[in-house]
This record gives sequence, C-alpha cells and structure tokens, in this order.
Amino acid sequence: MTDPSASAIDSSGRLSIARWLPSPNADQRPPGIAPDLLVIHNISLPPGRFGGPWIEQLFQNRLDPSAHPFFARLAGLRVSAHLLIRRDGELLQFVEFERRAWHAGRSAFAGRRECNDYSIGIELEGSDEIPFQPVQYSRLAEVTALIQARYPAITPARITGHQDIAPGRKTDPGPAFDWDRYRALLSGEPPARA
Repeated sequence: MTDPSASAIDSSGRLSIARWLPSPNADQRPPGIAPDLLVIHNISLPPGRFGGPWIEQLFQNRLDPSAHPFFARLAGLRVSAHLLIRRDGELLQFVEFERRAWHAGRSAFAGRRECNDYSIGIELEGSDEIPFQPVQYSRLAEVTALIQARYPAITPARITGHQDIAPGRKTDPGPAFDWDRYRALLSGEPPARA
C-alpha cells in the first residue's frame, strides 16, 4: 500500500490540495527537529465575522490597520499558521510543514517549551463560541490523516488546542470546537448525533 501523504505532501511540506499563499512569518526549525505535535486554533477577523481577505492579509503582513477599528491593535504583528480551513472548507497553506510557522507563541506541551519549534499549526476560520461547520471538521480530519501519515510522531495523543499549550493566554479553539466529532472522524467512526 502506498503512503497517502507521498503525493499529497511534497518534500518541503507543501500540501497539494491547498491553495499556496506564502507567509514571510516563518523560519527554519531547529536542526534535527521534525514536527511531532499538531495544534488546532481558530481565527476570525474582525472577531466573530467570517469571510473577506483579512486573515490572509494578516498572515502575509498586508493587513491595513485602518480597515477596521480592531485591526489597529494588530499593527506590526508578525504571525502565521501552516494551514487555514475556511468556513466553506477551502484550504489555504501559508508555511511549508518542514518550516516553523509563528502560530503558538509562548507555549509548552508535556513540559516541552517553544511549541513552534516542533509543531504544525492549523487555523479554523471561527471563534470560541460559534459552532464550526461540518465541512471544516471533515477537511480537518482529512488533512490530519495526511499529516499523520507523513509525520507519524503526531499520534492522537499529540493533537492539542492552542488553549492547552498556552493556558491563561489563549482560549482557542474554544468550547465551540467539538473534539469528540473530530476524533470520531479521525478514527473512521461516524460522528455521534446530538
């Protein structure tokens, strides 16, 4: 059986099924470090509003701080993620998986600090309190399976939320993110109906 990630993820860590929008907010991982953690986030710009070019512009340092009152506080911020999953399931990639995206900030997982060094960050277009779309869960599960096939150290126990690696500082993906649904999709089980 062939590795499903072999054709989906190239040697630099580019995902063939994602639209490529390179971010300057990335650099090389420390020598000898490969991804072994997956971090789930959410983002909406302005907060609680979906659509528009704002997230892409933020990750590419093109966000006009005068375009919305909230954006002024983001002026000069240098941040990125490896992937963004839009509300309609569109998949965007900003940083190759082999490189370090600037998504986690000050963080630690299982006592190991600086999660950016060894993690892959996936943003879902959403907010802590608004339910995510079914297509976002299916797309997230699809992408997670490809990433796990390519980076087998990312086991189910090494998939976490931003809130768990930066407690007290971050709250995403928040209470609206259905971890049980996501885990069921990853395991091939049908999601439980509410």
